[in-house]
Amino acid sequence: MAENDRQSPPPVCPGCGKQVPVAKALGVCGACIRERPDQYLPPILEGHARLRAQFGLQPAPPQTPGGALCDYCPHECRLADGELGYCMARDGKGGHVVGGVSGARVSWYHDPLPTNCVADWVCPGGTGAGYPEFTHNRGPETGYANLAVFYESCNFHCLECQNHNFREWPHGPRDITPARVARSINPATSCICFFGGDPVPNLPHSIKTARIARRLAGGRILRVCWETNGSMKPAFLKGMLAIALQSGGLIKLDLKAWSEPLHIAMTGASNRRTLDNFAWLAARYDLRDQYPLLVASTLMVPGIIDEQEVSAIAGFIASFSVHIPYNLLAFHPDCNLLDLPVTPRDQAKSLIAAARSAGLQNVRLGNIHLLV
Repeated sequence: MAENDRQSPPPVCPGCGKQVPVAKALGVCGACIRERPDQYLPPILEGHARLRAQFGLQPAPPQTPGGALCDYCPHECRLADGELGYCMARDGKGGHVVGGVSGARVSWYHDPLPTNCVADWVCPGGTGAGYPEFTHNRGPETGYANLAVFYESCNFHCLECQNHNFREWPHGPRDITPARVARSINPATSCICFFGGDPVPNLPHSIKTARIARRLAGGRILRVCWETNGSMKPAFLKGMLAIALQSGGLIKLDLKAWSEPLHIAMTGASNRRTLDNFAWLAARYDLRDQYPLLVASTLMVPGIIDEQEVSAIAGFIASFSVHIPYNLLAFHPDCNLLDLPVTPRDQAKSLIAAARSAGLQNVRLGNIHLLV
């Protein structure tokens, strides 16, 4: 056999000895982290701190004695004057925490519809659902655009982040007002989506932006959506839900893992708040019957997100409604997981089957063009 014809042996996890892809940033497979967190989480979190230090970011959520409390997310940073929070969006000033309300570090652009959105297969812009109240067309909303609002901050540190470049960008001004963003809508703007990074550290800013934009729209169609890790302070959910319902928008929550240790390993943060917030929204899923109010997604990371994870997530979703859409997204190497492969087609099929076996009736395979 020629040298070039020889195939490399499958990777082997040093923790369990199974043949499974292993990321250097984690050291072992997802199952090992899930089953032995006390052994594997400490070095993984040390790795998170080192990776963040490369970009001058806080290695861990600051807990300065006597510092002002930020309660926007579960990290609950305590910040001295001039001290930047873990999310890069908020800091201490005069004994208080500022940022993410009247000003934010944010960029935006118009994206022609239908666009590559995690909910495009069920939303008005991609399907015509809700016509004529919430969309201009009976089918995909061609001829219109989404105002994509990107917050250049995040309270998670996801190793698999596919929008991670904001960590490397020169840190621009944090004083861009909601009104300035809202004034970017035009007659062809039929929806706004707040994403990032993540909107969580800037939710008051996004809610203000949405309200101003809706007022400027003067009653014409302008749906408002959020795509988020879902770890916000629960008090913000009521305002988000009201705007989404009134405008015809959706709330899209990324359920990155079911196992808390595995979620911490992947993101540097617990998923308890995310799951609680998802439950709160899912309990109100029936407030709209024309099309979904809530959409869930999970990135199918090889060697990490397996059938056990997806089955548990899907079962959790189905416990509220079997009709809640669940988008399983194919992974491509990025950020700190460049050494993992693209999601294998066989894995994608097995995870889709696991989600459906858990009871969900509306499961989609996203990023199908990436599958190998």
